[in-house]
Formats: sequence, structure tokens, C-alpha cells
Amino acid sequence: MEAADRLKKCGVDNPQYDSQELLMSVANMDRTAYLLHAKENMNDTLYAAFEKLVKRRANREPLQHILGYTYFWGRKYQVNKNVLIPRQDTEILVEKALEHIGTGDSVLDMCTGSGCIIITLACERKLSRAVGVDVSKKALEVAKENADNLLADVEWIQSDLFQQMNRSIETKIQTNILYDMIVSNPPYIEQSIIDTLSDEVRRFDPLIALDGGEDGLLFYRKITEQSVNYLKPGGWLLYEVGSNQAGQVKDIMSANGYEDICIVKDLAGLCRVVMGRLQGK
Repeated sequence: MEAADRLKKCGVDNPQYDSQELLMSVANMDRTAYLLHAKENMNDTLYAAFEKLVKRRANREPLQHILGYTYFWGRKYQVNKNVLIPRQDTEILVEKALEHIGTGDSVLDMCTGSGCIIITLACERKLSRAVGVDVSKKALEVAKENADNLLADVEWIQSDLFQQMNRSIETKIQTNILYDMIVSNPPYIEQSIIDTLSDEVRRFDPLIALDGGEDGLLFYRKITEQSVNYLKPGGWLLYEVGSNQAGQVKDIMSANGYEDICIVKDLAGLCRVVMGRLQGK
């Protein structure tokens, strides 16, 4: 296909797949219909619409942004420039979280973005409370739309980490609400390498969701230090981490009173999740 060749020349990783997805989107076809009709000539209106989408992808705009959605844990999520695109690697974090929560537990998702983590947990387990926190109002708008579409019962709080938590929660109780688990996929890219990332990430992902400070560990330190005030004794803290950060994050958690800390690798053998229990149980 001509479109696939153009995308390949522009450095798109999966040009054939992407061109097919764009055509199916603009023609409102599923994959079966595509296989049956792909070789038919497009009318002028359809071709013009398809050409616009191909140009956007050739400019390295992520396929998911162009389509307006992606899939995570088998569910469809709306995405746009205000949130990170949910990635398969993050499903490992969800998998490990599900192993340690049950009916009636409470979970807080810090730096929730599209909401894919906390929504999945709320859909898979009957939680007593599910809360997603993000500093970005626009990200929370996307997360709320996703929760509404998936019928997930999640409370959304706009807060710079834990700063606005108590003021945002509608309760007269002044003490912190304690959770059974805190999960987070925080910004963890080192500032010095952001400019070296792929065009799809560097130009189109929100910088606020990428920038993890000078060494990439800024949010791990802040969240871990404050998490002890929001977790029940014996509660779990789980992070997604960059492939070279697991040891350092483990040390941060250990220094803040966590035990039974373990590192989980992804399917490629890279360290992807660090998790541990708060001492006291």
C-alpha cells in the first residue's frame, strides 16, 4: 500500500498496521470488512479523509491520538494529548496489584493520567473506594470520561501529589484517609534525555507526565515519603519504573519503612515494577 510506504519512509515503526488502522477508522470498517474490501477503490471523499490521517501519522502524531482511543486490559480508553497513552508494560503493574487486593479494599492511584490503572482495578475488584489523583485538570477530564464509559466507580481528585487530598475529599474528618494500596506510574524520565525520545513521545506526550526531574527519581522520592501517611499498616505501594531505576526505587522504599520489597520484570526481561508493604502489620 502506498500509504504504508510513505509512513515507513517517515520512520513509523509499524507502517502497514498503522495504515490499515487509519483506513478502517475513516471507512468505519472492522477488520473483516477491511479484508473483504481493502482492494476496492476509495471514492474521492473517503480518500481525502484518509489522506489527512496519513499526513498526521507521517508527522509522527501517535496513532492512538489520531484514532482517539486505545485498548488496555481488554477495555477501550479515550486518549488525547493531555494524557500518556496506556501501554502494555503497565498491565504488569495492574497484574501485581490484583494479586494483593480483594473485595472491600481501597486503592489510590497517584498520577492517574488516563485513569487506566485505577479503572481496571475498580472493574476487576469490588473495591470499597477507588481514587485517582492527578495535578492536571485536563487529564482528569479524560479519566472521568473513561470511567463513565466503562461504568467504573472512581473518585477523581485534582492535586499536586498529596497536597490537596484532604481539601478535595468531601469529609469533615481531618485525619488522612488510609488506603490498602497505593499504585503509581509517575513521571520518571530524566530531564537530560527527554529530547532524545521518539518524536511520538517527545512532541506529543504531555511533558508534565514525562519529566521525572534531574535523575528521574523525583516523584518516587516524594510519593514514597508521603505515602506512609496514607497507607494502612501492611498496605502495599506499587510503582511502574524505568528499566534502570528499580534498584534505586527499592532503596527509596526501604529507607521509608517498606519491607518485603520485590522487583518484577516485564516480558522483555526488563525491571518494570517495584512493590513493597508498609511496616506495622
